[in-house]
Amino acid sequence: MAGNTALGTMFGAAGVETFLGIPRCRDLSRLSARMALIGADGCTPYPSVGFYCAGGPAAIRAAGAAYAANLGHMNFDLGGPVFPGGVSAVDAGDLAQDIADPAGNRARIFGAVSQILDRGAVPILLGGDDSLPIPMLEAFGARGRGFTILQIDAHVDWRDEVGGERLGLSSTMRRASEMDHVDAIIQVGQRGIGSARMQDVYDAEDWGVGFVPAGEVARSGIGRALDLISDGAEVIVCLDLDALDPSIMPAVIGRTAGGLGYWQVLELIAGVAEKARIVGFDMVEFMPDRDIDGQGAALAAQLLAAVMGIVDRQG
Repeated sequence: MAGNTALGTMFGAAGVETFLGIPRCRDLSRLSARMALIGADGCTPYPSVGFYCAGGPAAIRAAGAAYAANLGHMNFDLGGPVFPGGVSAVDAGDLAQDIADPAGNRARIFGAVSQILDRGAVPILLGGDDSLPIPMLEAFGARGRGFTILQIDAHVDWRDEVGGERLGLSSTMRRASEMDHVDAIIQVGQRGIGSARMQDVYDAEDWGVGFVPAGEVARSGIGRALDLISDGAEVIVCLDLDALDPSIMPAVIGRTAGGLGYWQVLELIAGVAEKARIVGFDMVEFMPDRDIDGQGAALAAQLLAAVMGIVDRQG
């Protein structure tokens, strides 16, 4: 570890408080940037697991610190710097979530995302468990109708409840389907055996979900997933990191072989931005306790930086 630290210092890495060293925003009501990042350790926990992804946002920020001194350098994932016209994002830090206050946790996420949207910016939500998207998606309800959700995930999250909890991490897409402002849901990356019952899948298909399983992506690429996105749509991207193969992303609760690769995820998101518009993004289920030598955190930081560059380049 000491050698890694020394190498980072040689290339200009230094301690920073924010992701990539971007400016800190302490008052979202005065936001002027094009996008704002907020973090949360959890939202609506099940009693059996609690905030199992606590520390996730901090770990990803720490992994991104190595890029801070070189933010203006060439990023070959984007064909230029992350922010070619100057830094257009801020980091508002982590929300003060309380494992004993699920309703308050949801309200804090809803409020922060609402403030970002009020200022005409794109919210970037970093987690934390995968119940976080529910209040984020709810916040778009005051911004009209017709939103499309692109969920990239190993699981479909269509359970109505688990242990009596209807707003937990297994129910995000079912709850999204009940929101009047959501017109379309495309779900990419499903594989293996998860929490979904057969009826959950039937309910999703009856609602109109377009499923593109991981096996199809492996065989045929991301083309059909992009075809399911309408031209000009306003898209909220919900990325659960277990969509990625555990060989490159070990830091998740349910490692399942056969996941997507880095380029498949990045090119899917870039393809959405080319034909539609990304109006919100979340990256959830990063579990620091399951990471291996910081590998997952480094990948998450690289991917998050690239996504922010894609959002910056939107028309």
